[in-house]
Amino acid sequence: MALLAEYALTPDVFDATSYSSQEVCGLHLQTLKDVMLHEGLVRDLRAGEWGRLFISGDRPWHPRGKELLKKLASQKRLITFPPSGSVAPKTDAEWCGEAIASHQPPRELAGIIVSDALVGPHCANPLVAAVGRLSSTPWWASRSSSLRLSRTLAAYRTGLDLVLRHANSIMLIDPHFDPTEYRYRDAVALLASAGGRSPRPLVEIHRVAWCGTSQDKRPQLETVEAAVRPALAAAAATSGLSFEVFLWDDFHDRYLISDLVGISVPHGFDTTKAPNAVTTWTRLGRTDRDDVQREFDPASGRHTLRTRFRIP
Repeated sequence: MALLAEYALTPDVFDATSYSSQEVCGLHLQTLKDVMLHEGLVRDLRAGEWGRLFISGDRPWHPRGKELLKKLASQKRLITFPPSGSVAPKTDAEWCGEAIASHQPPRELAGIIVSDALVGPHCANPLVAAVGRLSSTPWWASRSSSLRLSRTLAAYRTGLDLVLRHANSIMLIDPHFDPTEYRYRDAVALLASAGGRSPRPLVEIHRVAWCGTSQDKRPQLETVEAAVRPALAAAAATSGLSFEVFLWDDFHDRYLISDLVGISVPHGFDTTKAPNAVTTWTRLGRTDRDDVQREFDPASGRHTLRTRFRIP
C-alpha cells in the first residue's frame, strides 16, 4: 500500500448509537483519527454531499467524530469526489454502495470503513471492513511506514499519485538535483504531474549551490541555475506550475515534503534502467516532517541560503 492512502467512511461510523457505548465509539474514532490525519485522505462522496450530512443535528454525531471531520477539512484531507451512483443515498447502506461504486480505476480506494452492524450485507466485498474489526482486515493490516519500489518514473508516479493529485505544497529536497544529468531525466516530468488542476501547488526545489565533488563547495550560482532553469521553465509552460528554487550552502539527505505527507527518499527521484534497482521510501512522523520543513525555511538559520529564484 502507498504511504498515503484514500478511504471512504459511511456516516454511521460517526454516529454514537452505532456502538455499544459512547466510550467504545470514542476509542474507534481515536484510532481513525491517528491514521487519517497522518497517512490518509477521506473521500467526500457525491461532490460534498457526504460531508454536508454532518452539519445537521439529525443524528447524534460523537464529539470526536465532529472533531475529526473539522481537522480533515482544515488539513485539506477531505477529497471531493463526483457522484458515482445514479441516486443520492439516503441510508448508511446506500452510502456504502456509493463508496463501492466510486472505487474505479484510476481512482481506487484503499478501503471502505463502516459500522459493525452495517458490514453484514457487504461482507463478501473485501474492500468493506467494520470499524471494530480493522486490525484483522488485510488492507488495513498491510499499512506500512515504508515502501519498496523500483527506481523508475512509473513506480514513482504510482507511489506519489495522491500527493501529486491533492497536495497544496510540495518540496523536493535533493542536494544534487540536476535535470541535465541522465539520472534525473525523469524528475521534472514527475513534478509536472502535479499540474493540470486548480488550485495548482507551488513546488519548491532545494539543492546545494555548488556542483561536482564535495571537496569544493564554493557557490557556483550561475552554473547551477543554468542547469536547472531550462527544464523547469519548459515544465512550467506545459503544466501551469510555478517552481521556486533554493540554493543552499550544504546538506545531504533527500526528502519529499508536502502538506499531506513527508517522505524520506534516499535516491531522490533519480531513475535508472537497471532491472533490479530498488529504493525504500519511509513516511516521516508528523513532528519530523514539520522539522524538515522548518530546516529549509530561510528564517530558521540552520543552513545558509546562497540565492533563490522563481520560475516562471
